[in-house]
Amino acid sequence: MKFKYAKAFSILIITATVFYSFVSLLPSNISDESTSLTKFSTERALIHLKQITKKPHFVGTKEHKIVREYLVNQLEKLGLDVEIQEQFAINSKWKAAVNTINIIAKIKGSEPNNKALLLLSHYDSAVHSSYGASDAGSGIVTILEGVRAFLETNKTPKNDIIILFSDAEEVGLLGAEAFVKHHKWTNNVGLVLNFEARGSGGPSYMLLETNGGNKELIKAFNKAKPNFPVANSLMYSIYKMLPNDTDLTVFREKANINGFNFAFIDDHFDYHTAQDTYSRLDRNTLEQQGDYLTTMLTYFSDANLDLLNSTTDDVYFSFPKLGLVTYPFSWVLPMLISAVTLFLIFLFIGIKQKKLLVREILQGFIPFSLSLIIVSLFTNYGMRVINKWYPQYTEILHGFTYNGHWYIVFFTALTLAFLFWIYTEHFKNYDVKNLLIAPIFIWLLINLMITIKLKGAGFFIFPVFLSLFSLMVLFSSIKSEVKLIVITILSIPTLIVFVPLIKMFPVGLGLKLLPISTVFTVLLFGLLLPIFHLIKNTKKLSFLFLILGVLAFVSASLKSSYSSVRKQPTSLVYYLDADKNQAYWASYENTINEYNKAYLTTNPTKGSFTNDVTASKYFSKYKLYKQTEVIDLKTPIITKLLDTIEGSIRHIKLQIQSARNANRIEILTKNNISFKTFKINDEDANSIFYIKKRKSILTYYFTKPNEIINLEFSTPEEMKIHFEVQDVKYDLFTNTQLNVKPRKNQSFIPTPFVINDATIVKKEVKF
Repeated sequence: MKFKYAKAFSILIITATVFYSFVSLLPSNISDESTSLTKFSTERALIHLKQITKKPHFVGTKEHKIVREYLVNQLEKLGLDVEIQEQFAINSKWKAAVNTINIIAKIKGSEPNNKALLLLSHYDSAVHSSYGASDAGSGIVTILEGVRAFLETNKTPKNDIIILFSDAEEVGLLGAEAFVKHHKWTNNVGLVLNFEARGSGGPSYMLLETNGGNKELIKAFNKAKPNFPVANSLMYSIYKMLPNDTDLTVFREKANINGFNFAFIDDHFDYHTAQDTYSRLDRNTLEQQGDYLTTMLTYFSDANLDLLNSTTDDVYFSFPKLGLVTYPFSWVLPMLISAVTLFLIFLFIGIKQKKLLVREILQGFIPFSLSLIIVSLFTNYGMRVINKWYPQYTEILHGFTYNGHWYIVFFTALTLAFLFWIYTEHFKNYDVKNLLIAPIFIWLLINLMITIKLKGAGFFIFPVFLSLFSLMVLFSSIKSEVKLIVITILSIPTLIVFVPLIKMFPVGLGLKLLPISTVFTVLLFGLLLPIFHLIKNTKKLSFLFLILGVLAFVSASLKSSYSSVRKQPTSLVYYLDADKNQAYWASYENTINEYNKAYLTTNPTKGSFTNDVTASKYFSKYKLYKQTEVIDLKTPIITKLLDTIEGSIRHIKLQIQSARNANRIEILTKNNISFKTFKINDEDANSIFYIKKRKSILTYYFTKPNEIINLEFSTPEEMKIHFEVQDVKYDLFTNTQLNVKPRKNQSFIPTPFVINDATIVKKEVKF
């Protein structure tokens, strides 16, 4: 092969590998209704999804009941006996309470003394405007269709299979709390498979929940042989650090039950919004969820679930066609030592044989180190400038904008343009063997930090070994074109495993993490220096990526405005301060829009009329308000039943009721307060001990008319009680006293994660 063809072939391999690293994450074919009845069919699952996502169906709504009745009917059609668990539940961590209604069924196994497999997803949608197609209608229909296919095989499993469609996940994981704490089957559960979503598409990631080590769980997962596994132990380690709990977390924390989460995170801008609809769910993603369910169900329905506990962890990462590549955490340090030893040996031999020059090695640190610093700073401050340029981005609380993918392309392309530009002269003046030392050294430093702090990322050592082999190839006397092809082939595993991480971090955790993406790009580029070094006219490549970056930025700019497919989050509430007899229109947006300006006027007051922050994911405050006329809204009824002192402890009983059948009542404290005990409707909430002023004590969601909240708590004798009770009803459009018009503009949706489209009555109580 001529050298010029070898270069072209090398570039083709790299391009194809990068493309494959993304497409291999998802199935490409969608199973239709003609699929064998013993197999999972995405099209059959979609029939259910269309039925249960016609309207928002959060707890307490009429549609919530309709969805529940539909699911019960479908389970009964499968020949299953369905149990409805009605149970009051509290999640003290999330300070939430509700009367939950779980849907439960069981497929009996042939060995009843075995531990049971539990299939889990939640059937409530996010409050108050989400249709819940992805989160978690996709999980519900995955289980429905997967169980149907399993039953069609007429196979009797060894283990009982419990199906739990949990209630009230979106308001505090309360259905799971009710099951774990109160249902008799909890003690027999050996493993949970939970299906979730934080977006409306993209690859579904497997995330573990365990109080111990993951070794046996990972071994069993590989034995189940899912066809499209996407997972790595870095995500596992990071997930354990984040506060993003799921229903499965309750099983782990409260009952020490292991489990697997299967969740997709792309198109994060749809999460919890009115755009989480049937039509926007990625069909390939649902196909992948179905594959997870069917392979896991087939294996774990017969596996010994008592053997899944472990005290040790494995490093793991998914690789197409191979499943999960795994090895123990205990190997992380020896592998690092081996890599360092090889590196030093190659360094010594190279310098001794004058294949490496110390001066050129040191020179090689300049472009690589500068690139790491410059691109991270540029991306960080670049996104800040973009957010100021497009202030509407702050209205998307998720942190990932509709055009977020284009910004990933933009900053990655500019990073590559900069790298090819800065390395142009170095490629001409220095031997590539010397230039490669700096990237390998930096990767070794990263792996040293990983060994100390984040062993789950231990697989980062593999690119180092592959690059050391590349260095060995460069030391050899084989032909240049052969060297190029061999080194290119050695780069394939690194690209397949690590390139998707460039996209994963900002998609999953917001565009604020784009600097990590560009740093990853530099790190990968450094390991590919032996390939890029052989390309003439790298300035042309720099210009090419610059053009690509500019086009991506233009595309992002063209998609920066809102439209019928990129809808603008908008908010409006009517807030009545019953104590001051003052009323306000309020919004969470920084600027007025066509929807709320009729009430806020064109000149609202900036900021908030209250310092209190109601319970929400992002602790959002009002940013615009306008005082308005007071209308007649019934205030919550607060009755003190007991206030007595025993010794140095004060015991109090309160009864709270909404006089207007509100959707929720939230109780905040106006002062710092310590509780000795705390009960809600006779249920202990023992982890509520100390609450700072202006913070939420409890959010109670009503599911029945005229529901009463009974609070019983004790405090130190001298403690002053000063509560604020907020009575919230989603009746902004139906309240005839206000005459607020629903959103007519097709480019508007309600802002998620906050109290919205509601009337709020605030009343304080002191004693």
